Amino acid sequence: MKHLFTAASLLGLAAAFSSCDEDNGFDAPNENASTFSEVSHISIGGETAAEISAYDPSTQQLFVVNNDGESRIDVIDLSNPAAMSKTGTVSITAYGAGVNSVAVGGKYLAAAIEANNKQENGSIVVFNLSDLSEAAVITAGALPDMVTFSPDHKYILSANEGEPSGDYQTDPIGSVTIVTVDGFSATTLDFTGFNDQEATLEAEGFRVSGPNADLAHDVEPEYIAVSPDSKTAYVALQENNGLAIIDLESQTITDLKALGLKDYASDGVQVDPSDEVEDEIEFVDVPANIFGIYMPDGIAAFEVNGETYVISANEGDGREYFYDADEVTCEANNGDYDEDDGCLSYLDEERLKKLDLDPSVFTNADDIQEDEAFGRWKVMVTDGDADGDGLYEKLYTYGARSFSIWDAQGNLVADSGDELEKAVVAAGLYDDSRSDDKGVEPEGVVVGEVNGKTVAFIGLERVDAVAVYDVSTPSSPELLSILKTGDAPEGLVFISAEDSPTGQSLLIVSCEDDGTIWAYAPELFM
Repeated sequence: MKHLFTAASLLGLAAAFSSCDEDNGFDAPNENASTFSEVSHISIGGETAAEISAYDPSTQQLFVVNNDGESRIDVIDLSNPAAMSKTGTVSITAYGAGVNSVAVGGKYLAAAIEANNKQENGSIVVFNLSDLSEAAVITAGALPDMVTFSPDHKYILSANEGEPSGDYQTDPIGSVTIVTVDGFSATTLDFTGFNDQEATLEAEGFRVSGPNADLAHDVEPEYIAVSPDSKTAYVALQENNGLAIIDLESQTITDLKALGLKDYASDGVQVDPSDEVEDEIEFVDVPANIFGIYMPDGIAAFEVNGETYVISANEGDGREYFYDADEVTCEANNGDYDEDDGCLSYLDEERLKKLDLDPSVFTNADDIQEDEAFGRWKVMVTDGDADGDGLYEKLYTYGARSFSIWDAQGNLVADSGDELEKAVVAAGLYDDSRSDDKGVEPEGVVVGEVNGKTVAFIGLERVDAVAVYDVSTPSSPELLSILKTGDAPEGLVFISAEDSPTGQSLLIVSCEDDGTIWAYAPELFM
């Protein structure tokens, strides 16, 4: 019989229960990937205080995006994960309005900084890890929202979202900036070359929905994952339901993939669609002609048997833009005035019950549109009325309440179906108030190797949890556990046993809504 030792009690003894990794001489601990549990957590502020984190193994420090008050990067000592402590701060006020993302690679820390006017070009600021002094400031595209290094540390990449202004009068081009670390030269790629493919891509499930926008302006790069061999970058285009593929050697966008649709009915996926059934979570079949649009937020690339895969957290995201204006001005500009939020210039979603459904398609429309059924589900108003008669023949929901695995060409390999939500309910963590929105809202994902297994950690923003999966066989992911986190897990960092201060694998979760950072480790087999 195998015996388990708890993560908290044996963090410092991982090497004592290990087997030699012949490739690099590191003694890999005999860890049980199914048994990650909390080691400790620390609070560094309030809401928005702990968004994205990055780890430096050379100094055993964690760098955390903190936008609670003055935007900055907090430095956390992780040399003892059971007693994390804040030891310093890196100010970014000289560089722009706010820091959105951080990454560590080699001897550098990179930060994505948005401009004071976020429709203008932002920056990638690079710091020396040795003393946190400035190494370089590189111009990026508009609203650099995510930054990462290639695994070989030769490149820094930023996803420049190019989000429009609140009044939708200025809509920058979405782009990706690639920095060659040796010399800090930069190339920014945009999607103008794909404008002539817009109709074809839309027919395949790619979404171009902004008012009067062409594809290049509508595209909003959200997240980047680089293949383990550092040759290819994959870019999640969340609002567009797409995946861009970039060849890093030539620094060109080689393909733009539509991720398609999730057919709930055909796939046998059940959902809990209503927050109006008192004290009850009820999973039901989804009627035909209602589809999920994957719209991934975080993605990660990993390799199994020499093949590259991309795993996506299918959060979904609608478009809602407000700007400051008084009621008279707002209504004169055809906006919708709200006393608290200002003037709503654009919204692409509505409650299902408020749409007129085609009775020849939805023969039981009255039943579907009840609040206790699917009536409160938020669906897209920009798609689904193909003939323009005001009656919707198809309905599209935001996200897929799942994670998916794609091959290197962007073809679907596996989807978790309804397992995430049912597992969270079984764990007693489901928030029924989110049923009518996007459910558990998979936000981010990170992949690591744990004792020979390829393990994915999927952050579930709206239920304060992380799902742990064995993805060693990408076509059949296996649920290992559900971890409770702080409020709204946003950033996930996996630290391999080799890079860990304890010699044992660690998962670090930064939680946006309560400003906490959580450390988890697996138990050991004896």
